[in-house]
Amino acid sequence: QVQLVESGGGLVPAGGSLRLSCVASGSIFNIFDMVWHRQAPGKQRELVATITSGGSTNYADSVQGRFTISRDNAKNTVYLQMNSLKPEDTAVYYCNAKLGLLYKGSWGQGTQVTVSS
Repeated sequence: QVQLVESGGGLVPAGGSLRLSCVASGSIFNIFDMVWHRQAPGKQRELVATITSGGSTNYADSVQGRFTISRDNAKNTVYLQMNSLKPEDTAVYYCNAKLGLLYKGSWGQGTQVTVSS
C-alpha cells in the first residue's frame, strides 16, 4: 500500500486560508488519481476533491470555487488550497491514492482543520 502523510492543518478564522499537503511513498505516484476526503465529528467521511493522473480535477459542491487541488509528481505530493474557509469546513482532512475505483493508500492520521466563527 501507498503510505501517506498529511500536513498543513490548523486553526483559522472564518474567511481565512490554509494549504494542506500530502506526501506519498513509492515511485509510481504519477499513475494514481489523488483524492482529499474530510470527516467532521459525528459525520461520515466525504470526498472533497479529486485530481486524476492526467491533471483533471473535480470538487464537491460544498467547496467548489473555494478549494483547489493540485499535484507535483516530482515531489510525490498533492495539495489542497482552501480559501474562504467556513466553520462547516471544520474536519479532519485525509488524502488517498486511487487506481480506478480502488483505494491504494492506507488512511493516515489526517490533518485537523478548525475554522472559528
